[in-house]
Amino acid sequence: MNAWGEYMRQPVYYRILFIVAVALVTFLSVDRPVKAEAGPVISISIKGEINAGQAALVHKAMTDARSKQAQAVLVEIDTFGGLVDAAVSIRDMIINSPVPTICYVKNRAWSAGALIAISHKHIAMAPGGSIGAAEPIPTTEKTVAALKAEFAATANKTGRNPRVAEAMVDKSLGFPGYAEPGQILALTDYQAAQIGFADIVAPNREAVLANFGLAGTEVLEYTPGWQEKLVGWLSDPAIKSFLMSIIFLAVLTEIKTAGLGVAALIGLVAALLFFGSQWITGIAGWLEIILFIGGIALILFELYTPGAGIFGISGIIAIFASLFLTLGANAVAINMLAISLVVAIGLFLVLVKRLPTSKLWSRLILKDAETKSAGFSSSQDYSQYLGKMGITPTGLRPAGALIIDGVQLDVVSEGQFIEPNTLVKVVNITGNRIVVRPVKS
Repeated sequence: MNAWGEYMRQPVYYRILFIVAVALVTFLSVDRPVKAEAGPVISISIKGEINAGQAALVHKAMTDARSKQAQAVLVEIDTFGGLVDAAVSIRDMIINSPVPTICYVKNRAWSAGALIAISHKHIAMAPGGSIGAAEPIPTTEKTVAALKAEFAATANKTGRNPRVAEAMVDKSLGFPGYAEPGQILALTDYQAAQIGFADIVAPNREAVLANFGLAGTEVLEYTPGWQEKLVGWLSDPAIKSFLMSIIFLAVLTEIKTAGLGVAALIGLVAALLFFGSQWITGIAGWLEIILFIGGIALILFELYTPGAGIFGISGIIAIFASLFLTLGANAVAINMLAISLVVAIGLFLVLVKRLPTSKLWSRLILKDAETKSAGFSSSQDYSQYLGKMGITPTGLRPAGALIIDGVQLDVVSEGQFIEPNTLVKVVNITGNRIVVRPVKS
């Protein structure tokens, strides 16, 4: 109360100055949100054949788009198509992107490129551009049905006519006014705009960005570098099959030798190349890698601990499962695994005689044999009766019985009938087969 009275006794100008100072201090002490600078536009160039290298590029750009808080991702396409699995991977990354996406078809987006294009929320076409012509090769009922469903689902997800997308894949459908039944559907720039598959026809990137309110925005370019080109090469089906053959061969060699030497090192390098390329593209995840590492660990555990091969077999199954899932978990994956395994086994059989033997290999492979030197025989030894004579208690037709030195034997004649109580001679013995001949009186 005394303080308030003291304040009120001060001159008016002093009181006003005090109020202004308190208000200024309060204003400066309040936390206010800082206005964030507008993020850039991420531009990705997909040109030429679509492969895993392109998928790796998109995966990298999409990751950066989130971290850089990009306003949009612009994908510029000029392709005749490529690998469907790589296109599907790119499609999934684009359609699930939290950052708005725009596709600019600079010249053409055919086949697998069309799938990538229609996965975008917005499509712009360059004058003279085209989109479609996505009939799969080989054109089987199964491949057509699968790709047609993929196109239809993608178009429906992005708000486009699924019937148009299906006609790009299945030529038996056609689309009224644009393709007769029996003709595969491909749309020009103005046709795509007419039926709502493209938002605009734009002459250049600047016009595209301006149309979507991004004029003057910073653009960060993403083009394939040596890493993406290497990933594309490593993801070639032939190269992947070769790497898997090396992995299988290394596993078999280590089981045979338990040496953890050159074979293990080569196998490790092959595994790093195989899973590394698939990890960069986003195809291989933690599950596949954990299965592979777990499989190797189980095999190593079996090599250095007593067991019945359970851990080793479980490890091999885990490795197969990891490779199968990484390859797509389909019929193509089974074929690639089978081919790689056959090649690895062939190479292993060439090397097996030169390799030392481990304890695990000894438990997996039966080495014991019932040999004659060990006292075993696959049949009784009748060689002692060769050249001896005896009486036939029964007739030989041509088989029958023979008694030699009080021992009855099962014998056969040389083809002729022999009467009972005939004196015969053993003329040949082959295994259990004893051949006799009548003795002339």
